[in-house]
Amino acid sequence: MTRESWATRFGFILAAVGSAVGLGNIWRFPWMTAQNGGSAFLVMYLAIILVVGVPGLLAEFVIGRRAKLNPVGALSSLSGSRGWGWFGLFNVLTSLVLLSFYTVVGGWILRYLVASLSGGYFASPGSFFSAISFGWGAAGYGVLFLLATAAIVLAGVRRGIELGTKLMMPAIVVLLVALALWAAGQPNAGAGLSFFLTFDPGYLRAHFVSVLVAAAGQALFTLSLGVGTMITYASYLDEDRSLPSDGATIAVLNTLVGVLAGFVVFPLLFSQGIDPGTGGPGALFVSVAGAFSAVAFGRVVAVAFFFVVTLAALSSSISMLEIPVAYLVDEHGLSRRRATLLPVAVLVVSGAATALDPSLFSLFADTMVNLMLTVGLLGFLLFAGWVLGPDALAEYVLGADGVGRATGPAWLWAVRTLLPLFLLGTLVVALLALAGVTAPLVVSVLP
Repeated sequence: MTRESWATRFGFILAAVGSAVGLGNIWRFPWMTAQNGGSAFLVMYLAIILVVGVPGLLAEFVIGRRAKLNPVGALSSLSGSRGWGWFGLFNVLTSLVLLSFYTVVGGWILRYLVASLSGGYFASPGSFFSAISFGWGAAGYGVLFLLATAAIVLAGVRRGIELGTKLMMPAIVVLLVALALWAAGQPNAGAGLSFFLTFDPGYLRAHFVSVLVAAAGQALFTLSLGVGTMITYASYLDEDRSLPSDGATIAVLNTLVGVLAGFVVFPLLFSQGIDPGTGGPGALFVSVAGAFSAVAFGRVVAVAFFFVVTLAALSSSISMLEIPVAYLVDEHGLSRRRATLLPVAVLVVSGAATALDPSLFSLFADTMVNLMLTVGLLGFLLFAGWVLGPDALAEYVLGADGVGRATGPAWLWAVRTLLPLFLLGTLVVALLALAGVTAPLVVSVLP
């Protein structure tokens, strides 16, 4: 069976950015930012993207292009160890866990997109969200979103994923820019931008541990790190591509979209006098949706906004579904059709369970995401740094320009030492927090 590949470099970059630019940017990013001090979270998040996210992204690229296989096959074949193959299976499981709650949120978005046409939630956004967020209706819309995702993945790498993201990503950026310009003109929008952009060192000092853990989890989630997505996407790459250049481009574009989403959400919230820290995972669907009911041309803006969120959600969900699909195609020789239908059948059941149980949804969408993605990226870094070692560096510089080749040794050192230590510390802090223990971190070095 001839393995698929990307038709163009532009297509790969947009697909990878599409994987990163999903609900992590437009749904989870404003929610996490609002609950963790606004600008304090933004500063920590940007720092982790730069110091941890980009090198981690490149580590996954190196593994994927070197092996030209899914995470299970890549780790197993490059190491010659069945143990690493089992770790790859952990990543496949992670993708299924993510999709189990992601499809539910995707169903919410579809429902809001339809309701925006009539303004069906304008009268009482909170009651509307409470009525549709969980239950059999939520499960049904989640299945619709899952089927839309599966249809794109079923079409293949070039005709499905690449073509779809080439259409979706430009539309997302154009619509977000337009919405951000519109939001900036709303009353009291300046207060929202100040909350988002004015750095508050006092808040960061007082809440350093919680902000660190939340920012690290968000950075990994939004860049699709630790699950094997970027290993899978890079496995379809040719050897003449510059991994450092592509990785930097993807990280910058993804971060810009997240910041753009903040320019839309926070001015809207403050213009309506809504506390941005309220609402949790439903903030986008209650607070932001409520703002549309009180502004001119609210229905038109609401349709545009939730259309953007729908595109972003699909561009990310197709990348997660591609992980188990690539595994079944590569390791078990299944046709793409059968390899798509099998995980979809599993996700119909797991997604329904998540849609029916709010506590299970919260477990998957918050705690398990942070822990599983951290463990996943930690494993990928150790694999690239210590199992591949010099081979990882050789793959990193293959096709790179002068700057890319010059940064190779520093990248390998960071992947071997600094980044695993950071992720291990973050993981320990998160586990201690779950156990109700405050980690003895020294934060007096903060200004």
